[in-house]
Amino acid sequence: MADAVTLQQRLEKLREARASGVRRVRYSDGREHEYRSDAELASAIADIERQLSAGAAPKVAYLVSSKGL
Repeated sequence: MADAVTLQQRLEKLREARASGVRRVRYSDGREHEYRSDAELASAIADIERQLSAGAAPKVAYLVSSKGL
């Protein structure tokens, strides 16, 4: 799996492509991929978002306190 920075860069490229209606994406490492449909592009975006959230720290923190009695 790629690191978080690389995944974030890929996600931005995919979102830009989808917003502009382009189906071909060229990444900074020279790779190029052409998506067949908007649904396939949306699926790729969802997959990267899932990978990013899996590696993220938990978003909930529980605080416990007592009066010391």
